[in-house]
Amino acid sequence: MENNYKKWLALVAMSLGTFMGLLDVTVVNVALPALAKHFNETFTNLQWVLNIYTLVLAISLLIVSKLGDMFGRKKIFLLSIVIFVIASAINGLAPNAMALYIGRGIQAIGGAGMNSLAMALVATNFQGKERGVALGILGSVIGISTASGPLIGGYLVETFGWSSIFYINVPIGIIAILLTLAYVKETPSYGAKERVDFGGMVLSALTLFSLIYGLIQKEGHANWGWTNMNILSWLIAAVISFIAFIWVESRVKQPMIDLAMFKSRHLIGTLTVAVALGISLYSFNAFLTVLMQNYLGYTAFQTGLRQLTISIWSLILGPVTGALGNRFAKNKLIGYSLFIGAIGFVVFMNAMVTHLSFNQMWPAMILMGITNGMVNPLLNSAGLEGVALKEMGLTSGLINVFRQIGTTLGVVGLGLVQSNRYESYLNTHMTDIAAMPASVAKTLTKVLVDAGPFAGHGIAFSTRMSHTPFAAGLQTVVLAAYSAAMRNITLVAAVVLVIAGIAALTLMHGRQRSVDATQ
Repeated sequence: MENNYKKWLALVAMSLGTFMGLLDVTVVNVALPALAKHFNETFTNLQWVLNIYTLVLAISLLIVSKLGDMFGRKKIFLLSIVIFVIASAINGLAPNAMALYIGRGIQAIGGAGMNSLAMALVATNFQGKERGVALGILGSVIGISTASGPLIGGYLVETFGWSSIFYINVPIGIIAILLTLAYVKETPSYGAKERVDFGGMVLSALTLFSLIYGLIQKEGHANWGWTNMNILSWLIAAVISFIAFIWVESRVKQPMIDLAMFKSRHLIGTLTVAVALGISLYSFNAFLTVLMQNYLGYTAFQTGLRQLTISIWSLILGPVTGALGNRFAKNKLIGYSLFIGAIGFVVFMNAMVTHLSFNQMWPAMILMGITNGMVNPLLNSAGLEGVALKEMGLTSGLINVFRQIGTTLGVVGLGLVQSNRYESYLNTHMTDIAAMPASVAKTLTKVLVDAGPFAGHGIAFSTRMSHTPFAAGLQTVVLAAYSAAMRNITLVAAVVLVIAGIAALTLMHGRQRSVDATQ
């Protein structure tokens, strides 16, 4: 009984680490206005508070996962929490924006270790049916931490100021450290006598950095074409680094990643679902937040409160999915749950009328939440089935990396879909506005297109525009353009989830396979 009690306290420690690491991906979003005012910086510059965390997190995930496998996951997990806590304190005390950027980069290194190693530690600290339940609970933590950033961030910023979103990590981190020291079992140092594959680590970092940075450049400059050298050069660098990585890994005796892993259809299916979740559900959070704040007029806290319609399902369904996964084929549970999310996006698409209200949105958000609450926990446990204990850290790192890449691809890709439809609608309908001269329509169209869909509401409903004779017509067109753009986004997200559902059903295996046999 005592040992069982200690296991669940260990799960609390790992869940706290995961929660902090993923929460800090989104929690900063709502603090940007306060940060801009405090540091007297533009929003464009302060986007690097978000981007630097995304970049460093992506390039660190595989490296810290491999180091955990080699030298002991508990050690690296503990070190990651310490790094995260120290960096959080530095961020709260940051005297200028540059110090905050550096602190966020350091914080992301700790976040990478907490996110990827927690899953592997759960898999090695629990056995049998308990493992499925524990991974389900951890999966629910992953889902709710990603979705609850606006709520928690909004409350902290409005109540205690921007620095509180960083300071809150200090006491939580200390609790996680103490619980980890007391209750989490260490894993063997599988590669303590092996040589560290520095070449593979450097090339994997270069590949991910170049890819993510190139996509971030595209996100920040929607008017740049893919052939613009500021984007294309980074994408080419990613391809070259990736080819070099494959070449090195296929020739070294003790590679960072055993390329034979990718012969597994099950792993390919798992990573496909991870990417799809990022492209659809996780990236959509950014567009949903803008819709609620910029177009519906909710505060950050009110937005986060309503987004609980999505995130609460992770808390409800996490433990349930563990039990279901022990009884039924996981690939079918995952596949059919992804189809539910696709239906949710279609429902959202049909709800996107010009004058939208939350009452029209919540049925779709519930369906999205059920998908998130079901798939995340099941994906974690299914992804680690049949994986040798010595490779569990790296495998969980791969799942997290692909989820992160998917989120970045989604923000960029869905953003381009939104911008193109928004621009097309404005070009077609601005000239139809009564009492608006053709020259004014042309100028305003360019202003709205250059500002982008996120800023359109602020321009159309500004005090200056409200006093013009064509104000009502302009506002109607801008709202309609934004609604049309959002409908296109939700349609694309639905298609992505359908493809992922098919991949889960056809590529992933359904029944649990022994881990011990693959040691």
